[in-house]
Amino acid sequence: MAAHLITGAGSGIGAVLAERLAERGDDLWLLARDARRAAELRERFPGAKTLVGDLADPAKLSWALGHQALPVELDSLLHVAGVVELGPVGDLPVKAWQQTLNVNLVAPAELTRLLLPSLRLTRGHVVFVNSGAGLNAHADWSAYAASKHGLKALADSLRLEESAAGIRVTSVYPGRTATPMQVKVHQQEGREYDAERWIAPESVARAVIAALEASRDAHVTEITVRPGN
Repeated sequence: MAAHLITGAGSGIGAVLAERLAERGDDLWLLARDARRAAELRERFPGAKTLVGDLADPAKLSWALGHQALPVELDSLLHVAGVVELGPVGDLPVKAWQQTLNVNLVAPAELTRLLLPSLRLTRGHVVFVNSGAGLNAHADWSAYAASKHGLKALADSLRLEESAAGIRVTSVYPGRTATPMQVKVHQQEGREYDAERWIAPESVARAVIAALEASRDAHVTEITVRPGN
């Protein structure tokens, strides 16, 4: 039975991943931003353990997790949570940049650092659910794309640093996916939202699980998932 820690399990890709891994009988550790959210996750995923830590304030993650029981052995750390704020460089305030970089980049780096001892014991797997914006930046996507380009660099460095410990690192680059985040993106773009046009969260979750299930002789380093229509 494997143990997985998932961020962003409350909705979208993270929720589907938690459901699929729970169906296999695996142990789930779910990160929540506060105690109320943690209680909601435990109710939704019976048997799951929760940790409380605010990704928007990564400087406090070490303190917060230091006061909670962490998994001794961890088979995978799945970074799924993310935020998006669109706008031209000329209009985006510092607050938008800071929140985006904190949640999408700095917090994953810090959470990975804190959990590396548990991952090394199992020769575990770190998965960063990135974005197509982590490969190509477009107008009005500067803060989000910068955070995701940085996340790619984080994954690439971590992969080389931890290869001797047997830790595998995978970056998954989904295109637009039918999640609550995509609803927000369409609102910011002033466009009508049609979930049928975009990738189902289940499709991205299957790609993540495929990477996790790869045999030890196959290190799946990158997966790109694009809309099929």
